[in-house]
Amino acid sequence: MRIRLASLLLAGLTIAAVGASVAVSYGQSPTLVARSRHGGDAAATSAAKNEKNKPAAKRDATPPPVQPDKLTRPEFTAAEEAVAEVPGFAGVRFWADSAADFERALPKPAGPWLILSTGGAEGAYGAGFLNGWSAAGTRPQFAAITGVSTGALMATYVFAGPEYDDELHRGYTEITASDIFEIGATPESLTDAWPLQKLIEKRVTPEMLSAIAAEYAKGRRLFVVTTNLDAGRPMVWNMGAIAAKGGDAALKLFRQILLASASIEGLFQPVLITVEANGRQFQEMHADGGATGPMFFAPVPYLLPSSTLRLPATEMYVIVNGKMSDEFYMPSRNTPAILGRAIGIALAAGGRLQLALASLAAKRTGIPFNLTYVGDNFEQVGRGLFDPKYMSALYDYGFARGRGDSRFQNAQSPSPSPPEGGSPTASGGPKL
Repeated sequence: MRIRLASLLLAGLTIAAVGASVAVSYGQSPTLVARSRHGGDAAATSAAKNEKNKPAAKRDATPPPVQPDKLTRPEFTAAEEAVAEVPGFAGVRFWADSAADFERALPKPAGPWLILSTGGAEGAYGAGFLNGWSAAGTRPQFAAITGVSTGALMATYVFAGPEYDDELHRGYTEITASDIFEIGATPESLTDAWPLQKLIEKRVTPEMLSAIAAEYAKGRRLFVVTTNLDAGRPMVWNMGAIAAKGGDAALKLFRQILLASASIEGLFQPVLITVEANGRQFQEMHADGGATGPMFFAPVPYLLPSSTLRLPATEMYVIVNGKMSDEFYMPSRNTPAILGRAIGIALAAGGRLQLALASLAAKRTGIPFNLTYVGDNFEQVGRGLFDPKYMSALYDYGFARGRGDSRFQNAQSPSPSPPEGGSPTASGGPKL
């Protein structure tokens, strides 16, 4: 399974070089990035062209002030972190590895769960699939929805209700790279994610917050995962509980969490969230939830083969925003390409293990486990990062799959297989 993570560690690299080495593991087809390499700095050029073609009002949006070279924040201890709460929002989050906290946050009554994975631009598949399923008239009202990274963004639309299907469509077919990041390093990242922050502020409105609060009041749950970089642990946010608080503070925190969940470490800036412990305030550093796992089913104790715990769902529906098969890819002989390939392999292996454990846990307790992902028959190749034509084609592919009768597999994901023909090279560029 391709779990996409832009692990961009070397400043001074162009966006195209970064994309060719690592974007294959988080948000774009490696074939797409390979095409960019043959054409020079295609990703940067594409972003620049998109920026040039934007309306003047959108182009002239002013980014936040440039940050100083040396950034600091108040120090705090592990003991303080263990009891920290967001001021005014006690009980809206828990560690993803805590079974006790997880059980306290569960929906009432039980029902089907929707699990949405990481995937960057390939979230267009999940968006299309969910809207196709909705158009078929059979998409259930999920008792709980969990989302990581791009999965967190689409989870928000789905949880709010079918009236947000059109916005979900636009969110994955009408954006370009310049809507997500600006080329130029910050002290904390290789690019500046202020456009993504503005996009989230535009899309997540007070009206959407009210819709999510209303669904939460019915007993449903929306869980979004971030990675707490200070603790080195995944954190789950009960987004409905935040929405239920209402007001500007709730709206700000809600947006911050969505931004953090999609802020790829090293590529985008982390998000600082103010918390309080023992009467003292400090800032936690949160970033992409995909760093600790591409999906969230339940704490690890629920997934262990020897566990007696039962997954708290009547059915599991899992959408993987990417392909499940391995693809041949020859890394270039440079540090970022080799490092990116190695990180991508490790993350893919972790994703397969997570899926295997979850499907076995569901089987052990008699819970249907339904899985969908991008098939190998989708062969569209994009040009540059967040190519709207590529994303629209992937959305349409997902829509057709979601609207069809055989939208899910009731079996574990296929094992990776070697490429057909055994060719030692890949035409058109690297594939993972």
